[in-house]
This record gives sequence, C-alpha cells and structure tokens, in this order.
Amino acid sequence: MSAAPDSPDFLAAMAQSSRARVARARAERDDAALQALARATPEPPPLRLSSAGFDLIAEVKRRSPAAGQLDAGGEDIGARARDYARAGAAAISVLTEPTRFDGELAHLAQVVQALAGSAPAMRKDFLVDPYQVYEARAAGAGGVLVILRMLEPQAVSALLDAAVQTRLFVLLEAFDEADLEFAATLVRDYADRLPLLAGVNCRDLTTLQVVPGRLEALAPRLPRNIPCVAESGVENGADARRLAAAGYQLALVGSALMRAGDRVSLASELLQSGRQGRRCG
Repeated sequence: MSAAPDSPDFLAAMAQSSRARVARARAERDDAALQALARATPEPPPLRLSSAGFDLIAEVKRRSPAAGQLDAGGEDIGARARDYARAGAAAISVLTEPTRFDGELAHLAQVVQALAGSAPAMRKDFLVDPYQVYEARAAGAGGVLVILRMLEPQAVSALLDAAVQTRLFVLLEAFDEADLEFAATLVRDYADRLPLLAGVNCRDLTTLQVVPGRLEALAPRLPRNIPCVAESGVENGADARRLAAAGYQLALVGSALMRAGDRVSLASELLQSGRQGRRCG
C-alpha cells in the first residue's frame, strides 16, 4: 500500500509497506541468520564531524514523492557517492525504500563498496523493526535513520537497542516540538551508548512540501548536547549559511544534489557556506 503525496496518512502507509517488506525478508532469512551475517560484515568507518562546525550528509535517491524522478535510471550511484565524499560529505544517505523512492538495499551495498571506507553510509528508510537495522549493518551501513513520529516509543527503543548492538549511528528524525521532546529523552537514555544526531524534517506530512521557516522556528528546541541536522529545504549555499547560523551543525541534502549539474561544486558550496554561517551565528 502506498499513499498519495497529498495523503495525511503518508507515514502510516509507509510503515505498513515497510512491515510487509520485513515479513517477506524474514521468510527468506531468519533473524539469527541475518544477525550472524551482520556480525561477519566488516566494520564501517565511524561518523567523523569537522572541527569547522558544519557538515553535510549527501543523499543518493532515485525518486521523491514530492520532486518526482531524480535520475534517468542506470546512473552509477557508486560514482555519485564517491563524488559526494570527495567534496567533503561526512556521510552518504541512501534511500532504500522501493515503493515511493525507487530504492533498494542493493543501492546501499553499492554505495558502501564504492566508498571503500572513505565515509560511512546511512540507510534512510521507514524502519519499523530491528530486523531492518541488522539488514543495514549486513549491507555495510554505518548508520540508520529513525522516524520518531511514525512509531510508538517501545518500537523506537527496539530500533535503538539494535543500533547499539550493531554499533551504528542513528539520526533521530523529528517534525515538531513534541518529536524533539521525545528526542531529548532518547538522548538522555542512549547518548552514552551510541552516536546520535537529532534532525528536523521541514516537510509537511500532508502535502510533502517544504514548510518555510520551520527549521528556524524549531531551532531553539533542538537538543544542545548532540549534533543537529537540517533536513529538506536546503537548496544552496545561502540556505546552508542561514540554517548554520540558526544552530544546525549538519544539513541532509538530497533532491538539490540529485538535480545539480555539478554535484561536487554544490556540495562544496553547501559546506563552505554552512561553515561561514556557523562562524557568524
């Protein structure tokens, strides 16, 4: 099942689809076999943030429900990931959701292989089950995204416990003040056990369009003891500079980089401008 972009139940539909994927995967490989594979997978590189105060998580995604098709198909996503890393990205986010983003786990494995340890890859998906955290680790990922709005607290904790076991970093994705309050409790409970980032996604969950000003409006509520990420709505250096000055230490950028004629130049511009914003903010 997949929701239309204007559906208010987008996350619920994505969660349902994700659970169906887990059931199919589990029928082919049980939890014990997957965990053994994850343990046997070489350790990914750690997430290292720059002392300059602003970093980039550059994203590989073929399609977006809001932006439509972002590549022509057949693109060498490994070469794209290497370009992002060469430009200075701290991590590469890889969409693995198939129904609305044309992603797959194989894309994550391709990116990991292409990066060859130069930067960690992060699985970006609508994770609902610890099984998917082990899938990410078995594919070579160094981190995962966890969408706080989509899950009950116990389910979020189960994902974070799996991340502790697999030694992955976690980006906690928030949409509003309530999500950020929940993130703060998770930081208190987990920050001494695994690397955490707190992100704000500024898309409206009904229209999936960027909400102007949301990132700045929520900046005062960001956790102050972990790095915070501006997600969506970062198109150019001016955006990066503005959000860095508002208090964000990273930006996660997907569609703008996927559409850019020169992705290396845009990534470099985002980093340079964000670091200027941190110095001025």
